[in-house]
Amino acid sequence: MSKVLIVDDDVTFCLMLDTFLQKKGFEVQQSFSYAEAIKKIKSFKPDIILTDLRLPDHDGLEVMHFALRESAGVPVILMTGYADIRTAVQAMKLGAFDYVAKPVNPDEIIITINRALSQTGVPDAAVTGLNTESFFVEGTSPAALKISDYVRLVAPTGMSVLIMGESGTGKEFVARKIHQLSTRSDKPFVAIDCGALPRDLAGSEFFGHLKGSFTGAFADKQGQFEAANGGTIFLDEIGNLGYDIQVQLLRAIQERKVRRIGSTSEIPIDVRIITATNDDLKKSVVTGEFREDLYHRINEFAIQVSPLRDRHDDLIIFTRHFLDLANKELSRNVEGFSSEVIDIFSRYSWPGNFRELKNIIKRAVLLSTGGIIMADTLPEELIREAELRDEPLIKVSPVVHSAGMNLKETAHRSERELILSTLEKVRFNKSKAAILLNIDRKTLYNKMKQFGIPLQ
Repeated sequence: MSKVLIVDDDVTFCLMLDTFLQKKGFEVQQSFSYAEAIKKIKSFKPDIILTDLRLPDHDGLEVMHFALRESAGVPVILMTGYADIRTAVQAMKLGAFDYVAKPVNPDEIIITINRALSQTGVPDAAVTGLNTESFFVEGTSPAALKISDYVRLVAPTGMSVLIMGESGTGKEFVARKIHQLSTRSDKPFVAIDCGALPRDLAGSEFFGHLKGSFTGAFADKQGQFEAANGGTIFLDEIGNLGYDIQVQLLRAIQERKVRRIGSTSEIPIDVRIITATNDDLKKSVVTGEFREDLYHRINEFAIQVSPLRDRHDDLIIFTRHFLDLANKELSRNVEGFSSEVIDIFSRYSWPGNFRELKNIIKRAVLLSTGGIIMADTLPEELIREAELRDEPLIKVSPVVHSAGMNLKETAHRSERELILSTLEKVRFNKSKAAILLNIDRKTLYNKMKQFGIPLQ
């Protein structure tokens, strides 16, 4: 079990983060000051340290400096308000592993912790939270089925894949599915958010560096390409990379070798490249912001991920899925959605796509006082936009329109038609049909037998 030390004078925040990380399988201790943190570093011997930049007696940089001196190799992640991000970036040059902005996003902090632990060689038995399956399910709309077909087609190959789509459409989920279905599935999957990567640190993050190669390089650092060797590296928002790092990346892809900053020797690598963008890379090539030769290297096979507003048949699947996740995470037992809420959802444009849907449902579950999510738990801006539209953007089947309208409560006279139409919609995929019908697979098989529906 990996050990995490949290250093922050905000007691409530510490307790909240402590509880979250313990649920994810970490052993956690807290310190509310620099002095207390120094004692804990010596006695607790953490595998990773999360420290606020501002502390009552010193600051997080002092904690970092002490940790680097006393516990070489222990990564330090700074937690900071937006006003201090420039300082945090400078701290990374001095040895911090990374920083996360407050308010801390739980998914982001887990991903950052796992990257740090995998890089330091800590056994990953307790490294959790990276299973994207827990955040997404596959849809049944024509667009979703097309993506699934493409993923299964390209996964066994070694082709580089470019995934395009708006923010929040699940591009990383698609990348992970490709990795899981590939011959590299037992090897590392390393994800890098190029949009959050400071340009002057990108070379070190990708390819690593040697101790003393630049100011703040207190120890050798393995790059993410080395960490992904044998597996898959996923470069999200690749369009944000600076031109100089594009040149280095192209060379690494072409020659299958990397060179750490400050080193004269090259390290052979075998990685599959999957990239994603919400930009128009073709336009960036024309304007000279993105190298054309790199574009063709990463675009051996392209997958376009459609936004939620274009995936008519997926809204209910994902609302139910995110409801189940929110109930589990918040220890609630909300059963479903009122017809008014489903109508509002169908009229909203979802600019944040599935990520926005997930967050709104989680908020609604927290605010709900009964067994059904009502409209008064939704953000006002969502309701206002929905009221401006005369027609729904997303057409929702009335059979699964609201809570209490799933298969378990459907009259026997319509069960056969509902089951058959659902199976046809998902091409007789029993698992997907069971999810849509809100029953388990065994029940579905029994129903199919009862109504004389071929198992195919």
